[in-house]
Amino acid sequence: MEFLSETIGKRVHDPYVEESRCIMIPGPIIVGSGPSGLATAACLKSRDIPSLILERSNCIASLWQLKTYDRLRLHLPKHFCELPLMPFPSSYPTYPTKQQFVQYLESYVEHFGLKPVFNQTVEDAKFDRRCGLWRVRTVGGKKEETTEYISRWLVVATGENAEEVMPDIDGLADFGGPILHTSSYKSGEMFKEKKVLVVGCGNSGMEVSLDLCNFNAHPSLVVRDSVHVLPQEMLGMSTFGISTSLLKWFPVQVVDRFLLRMSRLVLGDTDRLGLVRPKLGPLERKIKCGKTPVLDVGTLAKIRSGHIKVCPELKRVMQHSAEFIDGRVDNFDAIILATGYKSNVPMWLKGMNMFCEKDGFPRKPFPNGWKGESGLFAVGFTKLGLLGASIDAKKIAEDIELQRSLLPQMARSQHC
Repeated sequence: MEFLSETIGKRVHDPYVEESRCIMIPGPIIVGSGPSGLATAACLKSRDIPSLILERSNCIASLWQLKTYDRLRLHLPKHFCELPLMPFPSSYPTYPTKQQFVQYLESYVEHFGLKPVFNQTVEDAKFDRRCGLWRVRTVGGKKEETTEYISRWLVVATGENAEEVMPDIDGLADFGGPILHTSSYKSGEMFKEKKVLVVGCGNSGMEVSLDLCNFNAHPSLVVRDSVHVLPQEMLGMSTFGISTSLLKWFPVQVVDRFLLRMSRLVLGDTDRLGLVRPKLGPLERKIKCGKTPVLDVGTLAKIRSGHIKVCPELKRVMQHSAEFIDGRVDNFDAIILATGYKSNVPMWLKGMNMFCEKDGFPRKPFPNGWKGESGLFAVGFTKLGLLGASIDAKKIAEDIELQRSLLPQMARSQHC
C-alpha cells in the first residue's frame, strides 16, 4: 500500500513525472480523510486490504482543523468517540479538546501508515456498468491536473458536514457589518464589547454564544424552532452513556421521559428561557427527524443571568440592525451564522439511487445505510457521530474483504 500511495502521489503532484490520466486502484477508493474515511482505511488495512484516500483539502480532518472554534471539545466522553483499533491515550481528559482530538487523528494516521492524497477534489464519480468498475475523476495538484481513478469499490466518506448551510435571510446583504459562518469563527476575541447576533440554537450556536460572553461580548441568540437542551452529565455519568444503556432495556419513549424529568431537575424549565421543548422526546426526535439535542456546557447559566439574550425568529436584517417576528428591532455590530452544514454527495456522485437528492444522506436509515449497490458504501452518515462512523467502518471492511476473497486474481491488476 505504501508503494501504491507514493506512486500515485508522484503521478499527481510531481511536475517531472509524466501525467497518468487513468490509475487502477487494487482496493477501495475512499473519498474524504475525516475520521470516517480514516477509520475505514484503518479497518481495511488491518485486513491487508489497500485503499486510496482522496481529500480535497491539504490536511486530514479539515473540518476539525480549519473550520472549528478554539474552545471546542468533544461533547461525548472519549470512549464513545474513539476510532476502531486504537483508543484515546489514557492521559486525555474525559472530553478531549479540539487540539487533542486532532493529535489523536494524526497519531492514528501514523500508526496505520495511512497516506491520503491531498488537494484532490472529486468532480464526479460514476459506475461504469460495461466493466463493473467505479470511475472517480478528480481535479487538483500544482497544475490542477485531471486524474481518473478506477476501482471495484467506492467508499463515500465526505460525511454530514461537507458544506456550510448559508440561510436565505431577507436583507442580509444590507447589514454593513461582519457576517460569518461558524466555520470561520475561532474565538470571541475580535468581538469584545460588541453586540453580536448568533443565528441558530444548536450545539454550535449555544457554545459560540457562551464563548462570546467569555470575551465580554454581548450575544443575542436567535431561536427559530423548538429545541431540547439536556445536561451533559446526569448522576455523575454522561447523558449519552445513560441513554445508550437504558435503550438496551426500555423503549425510546420511556427513556425520553426519564431524560426530560432529569433535565428539568438539573436545568429547570427551559421554556421560561425561550427554549421551548418539542413535543417529541429528544431521542425519538433524533431518530425520526435527525435533530440532535443540545448538550449544555454552561450556556443556560448565561441566559439566566441575562448575559445572553434569547430572540425569536428573524424577520429581516437592516443596516446594523435586525427585526424579529415579534416586531422588536435591535442594533448589532456583527452576525454569526450557526446554521450548520450539509452533505455534498449529490454534487459529485452520479447515477446512483443510494443517496437522497434532497439531503445527500443514504435513503436507508442506520443501521442499514452503509451499503449500496455495485460496490458503493457510505460511512459517516449515521447521525450518531463518531460512534456510528466506527460501526459502519468495521462493516464495510468486513464486506469488502469477503467480496475481495471471491475475485479472481487477474481482477487485482493495478493499471488500466
